[in-house]
Amino acid sequence: MLLGRGSMFKSSTMLLWCASLGFQSLLLLIMLVKKLWGKFPFFFAYMLVTFASSAGLYFLRGLPFAYFYVYWFCEAIGLLLGLAVIYEVFRKLLQPYAALHKLAVNVLLLTVALLIVSSCFVAYAQPSAEPSPLSAGILVGEEATRIIEIGLLMFLLIFSTAFGLHWRQQAFGIAVGLGLFVAVELIGVTARTRLGLGALHFFTVIRQIAFNLSLLIWTGYLVVPETATSTQELPQRAQLEQWNQAIMELINQ
Repeated sequence: MLLGRGSMFKSSTMLLWCASLGFQSLLLLIMLVKKLWGKFPFFFAYMLVTFASSAGLYFLRGLPFAYFYVYWFCEAIGLLLGLAVIYEVFRKLLQPYAALHKLAVNVLLLTVALLIVSSCFVAYAQPSAEPSPLSAGILVGEEATRIIEIGLLMFLLIFSTAFGLHWRQQAFGIAVGLGLFVAVELIGVTARTRLGLGALHFFTVIRQIAFNLSLLIWTGYLVVPETATSTQELPQRAQLEQWNQAIMELINQ
């Protein structure tokens, strides 16, 4: 019975892994054909690194020692690029409004500082079920970073709603897909930290499903042309311009 479950788990994992590589290849191809790598350089780099690490780890799965270090090195790069992608979304949305962009970046940096302190406190305050001190330390770092990413995405949602921005632009699609994956990652890392290896197999499958869903969201947003601003949204655009002008006057005083 246990052998059957193990075989089913391996089959499911391999199927999801291969599907993920296919979706990533398609997404990278779309970005190259539509020249979106210039519009979203951080997101393109994020996808390129993710694809390279997924393909590399696929061939290293029979070498536990090499797999362990390559996996966590790629995770660290992916975490940093994930934060860069969130910044890129902010920059794209507020690109026409220089003053609002500067204000958003300053608030974003302050938010990052506060989230770093709070996330580290939350992560270190919880006990770990990991037998290896190295693995426990890595998981604490990942958990803290995922908390920061979730906090930044929530801030993005609140900030965008306040200024009348809508979740139908390509930048928003990137944020939605990233938010889904990061939320599942945070749950998985937290469960792994609290429950140890017992939760690893279950959340490995859930993580791969969430990432594949994120890939589908990103592909859909990047394939479908962005909707032009309707006449009903012009007052909101005018409000953004008024805010931008007011902040510019305040800065120049």
